[in-house]
Amino acid sequence: MNKQTWIKKAAIVSISAAMGMGTLLAVSPASQVEAASSSYATTKGQQVVNFGKNYMGTPYKFGASTSTTKVFDCSSFMKHIFKKYGVNLPRTSAAQAKKGVAVSKANLRAGDMVFFSSGSRANGKNVTHVAVYAGNGKILHTYGKPGVTISDLNSGTWKKTYLKARRVL
Repeated sequence: MNKQTWIKKAAIVSISAAMGMGTLLAVSPASQVEAASSSYATTKGQQVVNFGKNYMGTPYKFGASTSTTKVFDCSSFMKHIFKKYGVNLPRTSAAQAKKGVAVSKANLRAGDMVFFSSGSRANGKNVTHVAVYAGNGKILHTYGKPGVTISDLNSGTWKKTYLKARRVL
């Protein structure tokens, strides 16, 4: 390669590198961290949901032990699927409802925990049921005859008995 060709190639590489660095410098470090953490949480939340889907159809049993995956109640199911991703939740849905940070219904993302006041112990205020938001208006949870299942958050019982949501990831 002659000296003139080498200088042209070096100039192109230098200009390209400078342009690339300029682009990097235009993005603030804070926004880079925010984007990375948002992506991480979304990915981890979807992983929790996907792992939970492996248990579709597993029977429901109120008060199920946390040491089995043959049956679940709502809170033992949440405890099990979140534990795999480093989140150690308390045993009951009421105690789980105090973990993490509050999230509005409009800002739910996959992996957020959603809480309800439903069933025979419900009074409209006390948390009696927990699910994980699966995205697209759906929740993954376990209750009654279907066992682990996916339901529509915005219809029927779940719409009427929704209380709040918490982000633990």
